[in-house]
Amino acid sequence: MKKADVGNVIEFKNGLRGVVEKVNENSVIVDLTYMENYRELELEEKTVINHKNYTIIQESIQA
Repeated sequence: MKKADVGNVIEFKNGLRGVVEKVNENSVIVDLTYMENYRELELEEKTVINHKNYTIIQESIQA
């Protein structure tokens, strides 16, 4: 299993997507405001996802 890096876009929990802001030993902190429908879903801005529970969709989007 490949761990995400800061700036990667990941997908988790039935299609939710976010940008990795911090990588911890067992999890990543993800910014959910990346999604266009973020406000409609009434989600918190950030969440923590275990490395086992996501798929990397896009490598780092940071320049």
